Amino acid sequence: MAASNLSAVPPAFPPGVVSHPPHPLGPSLLCFPKGNSQQASRWRTRVTGQDFWGDFGARDPFPEEIESNFGDKVLGFSSTEHKILIPNASVLSLAEQECSPVSPVQDPMPQEEARMLLKKVVGWRLLDEEGGLKLQCLWKLRDFKCGVELVNRIFKVVEATGHYPSLHLEQPDQVRAELWTSSIGGLSMNDFIVAAKIDKIKTSDLAPKKRVWA
Repeated sequence: MAASNLSAVPPAFPPGVVSHPPHPLGPSLLCFPKGNSQQASRWRTRVTGQDFWGDFGARDPFPEEIESNFGDKVLGFSSTEHKILIPNASVLSLAEQECSPVSPVQDPMPQEEARMLLKKVVGWRLLDEEGGLKLQCLWKLRDFKCGVELVNRIFKVVEATGHYPSLHLEQPDQVRAELWTSSIGGLSMNDFIVAAKIDKIKTSDLAPKKRVWA
């Protein structure tokens, strides 16, 4: 009988260890119960003469694998074309979308669809007026100066969109914004996109200070 390295194998395996028959492509496999990783590492070292635990990187194929043309039987060929898909508008959040031109012959957004999109913006409500549906949002601020600052911040955000809200500085400490697409007499997707962009404006430093009672 030809000499082999099986003389290095201990006469008996630990309790719970299962030894599978040798595979043509490598040594026999020892299966250890869950939780015995350290014991498995020691026995693997004693059986094979080296420790492969932690070697999770790619390896070169065995000669037998190359001869079997295993690459023709698995997914992922060297000639596979890989593409990076850019998310479409439906996947992006409203604040990440851009406004698009609206045709005057386009119908305004139905109320049911507007109510669904209303869940994606914060602090806005629907107004059903004679001229059509509108979006409205109110901010209660610390003082008149804070109101002016908020109007300026809103302008900086919506300037690039080309779709502007109607802004009102009311009383000394309140700002009101209304959004609708006048060319179609109601709401369009642009109104919700701009509303979502406005929602991202920082306003915590403009809000009234909370009173602390002793």
